[in-house]
Amino acid sequence: MERIETDILIAGGGIAGLTAAAAFASAGFRVTCVDPVPPVTERDAAGSDLRSTAFLMPSVRLLERAGLWEALAAEAAPLRVMRIADAGGPDPAIRETADFEAGELGEPVFGYNLPNWLLRRAMVARLAELEGAELRAGLRLTDVTPRTREIIARLSDGRQLRAALLVAADGRDSFVRETLGIGARRWSYGQKALVFTVAHDLPHEGVSTEIHRSGGPFTLVPLPDHGGRPHSAVVWMETGPEAAALAAMAEPDFTEALNRRACGVLGRLALASPRMLWPIIAQVAGRLDGPRTALVAEAAHVVPPIGAQGLNMSLRDIAALLDLAVEARAAGADIGAPELLARYHRARYGDILARIAGVDLLNRAAMAGLPALRDARSAGLRLLFGLPPLRRAAMELGLGAGRGT
Repeated sequence: MERIETDILIAGGGIAGLTAAAAFASAGFRVTCVDPVPPVTERDAAGSDLRSTAFLMPSVRLLERAGLWEALAAEAAPLRVMRIADAGGPDPAIRETADFEAGELGEPVFGYNLPNWLLRRAMVARLAELEGAELRAGLRLTDVTPRTREIIARLSDGRQLRAALLVAADGRDSFVRETLGIGARRWSYGQKALVFTVAHDLPHEGVSTEIHRSGGPFTLVPLPDHGGRPHSAVVWMETGPEAAALAAMAEPDFTEALNRRACGVLGRLALASPRMLWPIIAQVAGRLDGPRTALVAEAAHVVPPIGAQGLNMSLRDIAALLDLAVEARAAGADIGAPELLARYHRARYGDILARIAGVDLLNRAAMAGLPALRDARSAGLRLLFGLPPLRRAAMELGLGAGRGT
């Protein structure tokens, strides 16, 4: 039986897994990334992921360490302002707005938004040029066996992989987490998210807008222009039945509902991609470490798509684990040792729990349907924006400068 030797095995080839593979390989580790689904790297190809990902500046710095940012920078839409708007009155109109500007923190931007298909293309190309990096797409793990000095993984083609460290980036239903017996607590909000792209009349000018009314937030995130028109990614969170009804609407009816919900903030919106429907849950693993294993990204935590926290929390996991592995290698220590993995758990777990609690609170506030609760939400937004120290603290926490949201 063929046995493949590597330093780090990464289970999962999504955005987080591919970023981890590029980051560890760029640091000089031998890395093998395994995923059952080959990445689709062209916008118009079948199965292309037309969603987008907002990278806050700490995540951009990890992309730089991974050698990815140079290939992505020219295609990235800057996020200069994070605007929260309350439209909770009787009519679908903005009645309260708070603009959180990156310049207040001494930064030109909060981060950048990029299409997921483009991210995959750049990441696959980067792995192909890195010595010691290997992407094995179309294969899945069928078993993992931790040992004292290594972990043995069996692949679906019958081959084995031996690594010092297994990084589980294999999603919310992580095979690795379940196989190692690490529990996870999950709860639902009764919501689903419609995710799609729109073209619009007015330029977004680097402003990401999150509109609160009822059912959940409606967020417009800047994208690069396409076909000579401004574009934005939309995440529209609603109760499950309402989201399903919206997804099933004929396009003309959906477009009218879309423009009512957007309150005219970017002029007339036109659907520019298929609509995708995603369940909204929150989840947290009982621990981030197991025998020879570190859980990252959605294998470790899942949050509703609010405030760009999900993927950016995932990249903070990867950056923390990378720092510990580089430190251990410099000291001649074992990168998969229990002590190192326990340090990783301690470094990340408190921050994760605090951010999950914060996003949970924000989502429940955004879902408010009763007029009194909508009014309370509007007053809270006014208070947050009106106190400069509180406003600045909220921006710093959102960027990852501290714990919580």
